[in-house]
This record gives sequence, structure tokens and C-alpha cells, in this order.
Amino acid sequence: MTEPQSLYEVIGGETRVREMVDRFYDLMELEPEFALLRSVHPPTLDNARDRLFWFLTGWMGGPDAYIERFGHPRLRARHMPFAIGTQERDQWLRAMAWAMEDVGIAEDLRLRLMESFYQTADWMRNKPD
Repeated sequence: MTEPQSLYEVIGGETRVREMVDRFYDLMELEPEFALLRSVHPPTLDNARDRLFWFLTGWMGGPDAYIERFGHPRLRARHMPFAIGTQERDQWLRAMAWAMEDVGIAEDLRLRLMESFYQTADWMRNKPD
């Protein structure tokens, strides 16, 4: 019997997760439809790129680089300083969906991931609409 693959392995490991995260942040910088989302980030996105990459790597069953560096993710608490409403949530989700499509993530896997991303992104909202 073979051991089931982690999501990290299924998606393509470090290379694919990095491609997805980099494309996500590239889209945020390039596409006007993500201007609101971009505005809640610092001037440079290098730190955000690394943190999301490390987080997603561990969340998908790869190395726990985020936890090793920062401890428990505490996503909601770490994002409280940033105003996140429905528009920011939706822009984040749209940028991630676009990034996954651009790097060639299979549609069934994109849909599975988007369900999880939606639940988390919706939970992160911290300002009234």
C-alpha cells in the first residue's frame, strides 16, 4: 500500500506553491481590479510573499516553515491591524483563483482549494460593509 499524497505533493511541491504565491502577488501589483487589496499591504510585498508561501506550504502538508519561524499562525489575530471587508475578501479570492489558473493547477484541485480559501477569507473579515 502506498501512503496518500499530501496536498503539497499533489499540487507540485515547493516549486508550484511558490509559483502560485508569486503570481498571486504579481496580479495584486499589476491588475487595477486588485487596487483595494493592494492598498492594505505594505509598499513592498517581499515579506508577504514569503509568509504566504511558508504558510501555504505547511497548511498543504509540506514543511512547517511558517510555524518554525513565527509559531502558530493565529491568522485572524495577525490580520486584525488591517481593515478587511467583503471587497478585500473577494479581491483576495479572485486574485488567488486567477493565480492558480495561471500556474496550471487542475480545475478540481482549484475548486477544492477555493472552498477552503473562501472559509478562511470570510472568517478574516473584521470591518463592517
